[in-house]
Amino acid sequence: MPPEKISVAVLFGGSSGEHEVSLKSASSVISALDREKYHIVPVGITRDGRWLAGGDPMQALKEEDIPGDCSFATPVINPSSPGILLFERDIPHKTRRFIPLDAAFPVLHGPYGEDGTIQGLLEMAGLPYVGGGVLSCATAMDKAVMKVLFSHWGLPLGDYTYFTDYKWRQNRGEVVREVEGKLGYPCFIKPANMGSSVGVSKVNFKADLEKSVELALNYDHKVIVEEHISGREIEVSVLGSEEPAASLPGEIVPCNEFYDFRAKYIDERSELLIPAPLSEDFQEQFKEYAVTAFKAVGGSGMGRVDFFFREEEQKIYVNEINNIPGFTEISMYPKLWEASGVSYSQLLDKLIGIAFERDKAKQELAIKLWEH
Repeated sequence: MPPEKISVAVLFGGSSGEHEVSLKSASSVISALDREKYHIVPVGITRDGRWLAGGDPMQALKEEDIPGDCSFATPVINPSSPGILLFERDIPHKTRRFIPLDAAFPVLHGPYGEDGTIQGLLEMAGLPYVGGGVLSCATAMDKAVMKVLFSHWGLPLGDYTYFTDYKWRQNRGEVVREVEGKLGYPCFIKPANMGSSVGVSKVNFKADLEKSVELALNYDHKVIVEEHISGREIEVSVLGSEEPAASLPGEIVPCNEFYDFRAKYIDERSELLIPAPLSEDFQEQFKEYAVTAFKAVGGSGMGRVDFFFREEEQKIYVNEINNIPGFTEISMYPKLWEASGVSYSQLLDKLIGIAFERDKAKQELAIKLWEH
């Protein structure tokens, strides 16, 4: 008798500005998961936060039209029997069926996906899940908090400052003076809690500052301003939990002025150099910094750490970590692991295995508490 398949819910979509990126990543994950090992349950989350399951949630989100074979769904908050409930669409609160689950694979980028919120829900549901925990995701998502942690762990950073929507509305003159005095031009304006370069602007002149801040504030109430570091863009993938491992470093040669949303997901002219042309010593230094950054935010499962390398100074700067990096066919996270000897499907197996290991440790701790 063949072993029972592991039932995995792949969560995608969501209400963040990275909705479309999530669909691209999740399509790749669903295609690569081994059907001999896993029963895949696609769960789409609409832009307004409704859950869809049954039928083809992916197509429903792409077309922004919910067909009759898709049901509204909700996670079951029951650690002894985790899963999702499907409902009759035309009869509110009438249960259609229960789908038991063994694990969840959130492929959700941005707020409500990699900021600790969905992770908290999965914790309450008692469902093992891929990726970092609540605190790890929250701190990695907030670029200002992340940089404070990086600094505490002794990682080399560029200069930065941050401010809230409230401060900008109350005293933008003070904000402008701080940006110009501490960073100058050019600099980068970013929403503090967003990824995939959504809402990011390179500001070359004071005249562009205000509109760039307003753009960033469309996506978050906190804005971070970073020093412009002219250098090579290096990325390293991290995999693991207590003893994380780092991939070979890769280099991005962007087709645009910087590695923006279009260069990442639309325009395929950007070059990905894997492995990055670096000396062996620098390869090891990048890998060491990547693991340290992963540990600094309490990472688990996966993470991609982005760097700048000023070759003329032989200096490395840690830029940020992404707890749920892109998983499309052209994304660096799986490509770096493939070059390091771990195929896409093997990578997914390892990530799901780490999710079960972390859940087992949590259960063992709970038993100890009950015994005392």
